[in-house]
Amino acid sequence: MTEYHTPVLLNESIEGLNIDPEGIYVDLTFGSGGHSGEILKKLKGGKLISFDQDEEAKQNAIDDKRFVFVQGNFRFFKNFLLYLGFEKVNGVFADLGVSSHHFDKTERGFSFRSEGLLDMRMNKSAKLTAAHLVNNLAADKLSNIFYEYGEIRNAHQVAGLIAKARNTKSIETTFDLCKALAPLTPKGIEHKFLAKVFQALRIEVNAEMEALREMLEQTPEMIISGGRLVILTYHSLEDRLVKNFMRSGNFEGKTESDVFGNVNGLPFKTFNNKVIIPSETEINLNSRARSAKLRIAIKND
Repeated sequence: MTEYHTPVLLNESIEGLNIDPEGIYVDLTFGSGGHSGEILKKLKGGKLISFDQDEEAKQNAIDDKRFVFVQGNFRFFKNFLLYLGFEKVNGVFADLGVSSHHFDKTERGFSFRSEGLLDMRMNKSAKLTAAHLVNNLAADKLSNIFYEYGEIRNAHQVAGLIAKARNTKSIETTFDLCKALAPLTPKGIEHKFLAKVFQALRIEVNAEMEALREMLEQTPEMIISGGRLVILTYHSLEDRLVKNFMRSGNFEGKTESDVFGNVNGLPFKTFNNKVIIPSETEINLNSRARSAKLRIAIKND
């Protein structure tokens, strides 16, 4: 088994799903199977369908007749479920964090802490890489990516440095990119700055925000009345989308009331109005849990 990820907020996530032993559940982010394994422990005659677009995750597939592994992007989970014969499910879980496996494997190019090819593809059969972006996109488009997905204020300057560096030598590795950005990298908070740059490129390479929106839009149709949607987020961009969708059924967070002030037609009601975060004990044991937020919603009738 490949060590991918120490499951974050494991007990809280499983409790949030409120598992029916005979129910059908979906884990949209299988990884090393930490959350999936716990879901299976709660099932008797039920089923678990787990998704992961990374072919390496298949090595961790669980040998259990109640378990189905699907290699695919969760943005297509509705079609996959219908193909497998599942029209409705009791609960959907997703851990949107990047697996430790991806950060730790230098050749995947997700981390600025070690040198590897500037790749960042979750699905290794996809064509677009981070190296292609930094070497080919116009500076203004790069700037938009850094501003929108990395929330970097001086995104224009960051993109300008990259454009200047690539005119001399192609930017092929993680360290090539770090070197190109050295003049703008703030002293004392280097890691924080570089993390934002790498996050922005990773989100663009994998179309993460588009995939998240598409996935969320499918959940009201696929979850039974009273079923649960449980999602772990790790940065403000994805957390805002999840929070707004759970509360209002759209990504802007807007609701419409009738003349009496009642809000009708919402697909979900939030179970935990106060977001669940890891304890200090968990953070000390697993530093990557630090930014995690767990949100739970119940499907309305």
